[in-house]
Amino acid sequence: MRNPVLISALSLSLFAAASACYVQGAGAEDLPAPRSTVVDASLSRAQADAEILAARRFYAFWNTGDAGYLDAAIAPSFTDRTLPKGRPQGPPGPAFASKSFRAAVPDLSCEVEQLLVAGDRVVAHLRFRGHFTGTFGDRKGAGQAVDFIATDILRVQDGRITDNWHIEDNLTLFQQLGVVAQ
Repeated sequence: MRNPVLISALSLSLFAAASACYVQGAGAEDLPAPRSTVVDASLSRAQADAEILAARRFYAFWNTGDAGYLDAAIAPSFTDRTLPKGRPQGPPGPAFASKSFRAAVPDLSCEVEQLLVAGDRVVAHLRFRGHFTGTFGDRKGAGQAVDFIATDILRVQDGRITDNWHIEDNLTLFQQLGVVAQ
């Protein structure tokens, strides 16, 4: 004799266990959790979750330097809408920037202070921290602390980031690196 309630409960338990394994296998512990998230109430839960996951993967890349997160986060058509001079356009751009920055600040961390999710956009307020122990141009770090903020506007389509507009507090960063006077 079959018990539909028991079968449903077991199915849900197996689904939950499988989902937990998938998330853990994906390195969920490395996905930075936003301190605060505000979501447009008109978005479906699935759309909001997909956009948040793409953003968290992107910031896991910045937090760890693991290119697997970058590949999972951005679309092949990714475009940097505020491309700094010298950085390649498209998917190679963030990888280049991370490698260059980690040469100066090997212990770089990225914290997500808040996410604002509306339509196909995610706005992120970020805080980057670490210690300047590497090299930046012709400057060699002496272990000084690095602590600066940044803001991103991401466009997310089909669960992947297609566009990024970003601004960093480069004055604070360059002062901390000793590139410009305080």
